[in-house]
Amino acid sequence: MKKQVLKISVGIIVVAVAAFLIGRFSLPAAEVAVLPLPELSEGERGALGIDKNLNEETIDQYLGRSDAVYRDMRLLEDPGNYEAIGGDSMLSGFVDGFEVVPLPYLVNVTGLPEAVGGTYAGKTLFTVDSEGNYTANYEESLAVLEALFPKDKTIFLMCGGGGYAGMTKALLVANGWSAEKIYNVGGYWFYNGENNVEVKRVNSEGETVYDFYKVPYHEIDLAEFVEV
Repeated sequence: MKKQVLKISVGIIVVAVAAFLIGRFSLPAAEVAVLPLPELSEGERGALGIDKNLNEETIDQYLGRSDAVYRDMRLLEDPGNYEAIGGDSMLSGFVDGFEVVPLPYLVNVTGLPEAVGGTYAGKTLFTVDSEGNYTANYEESLAVLEALFPKDKTIFLMCGGGGYAGMTKALLVANGWSAEKIYNVGGYWFYNGENNVEVKRVNSEGETVYDFYKVPYHEIDLAEFVEV
């Protein structure tokens, strides 16, 4: 089935959020929980940039905020072999309220585990070099980031295991976003909360299918942009 597309287009950058998402999770101001300051987890999770206090175990407490945006950074189908590290290369589900923005189209992916191999390696909005310097590849690159990740909002980032979310935070901070307003809440693979939306299922014929039409997906068509 056809995925729900929220398209980013050239000229006036449009983020077309489906009507059923608008206001569905908004809470009265008095009910909005106070956010802890971002704090890195210890060990390997900290190396990925996953937050210690606001993560897969606690994110349900912070959903539905009108002062925040929620972004899942996975591809619908990732070329990387994430099954080799206990993950899932397919977007088999997501946390309700998150919208999917594929990180590999924003910036080239680096530092993947050897077992995973490579992911998408085509054109990207930005390029990061080995020293952590970011270069915009299109005139619209920064405008697209600002449309997807408003600077006046708190930003919650998630992916499969936490790595793509961490890379996204690094990209944003390098381009002027406040690190204190961005949370890497970790990986969907470890989420056991009450707001799970299942995309993967087995149909009546015993076949595994993916209901991508459920996914609020931001399609970034790089062919529409002007290269620099």
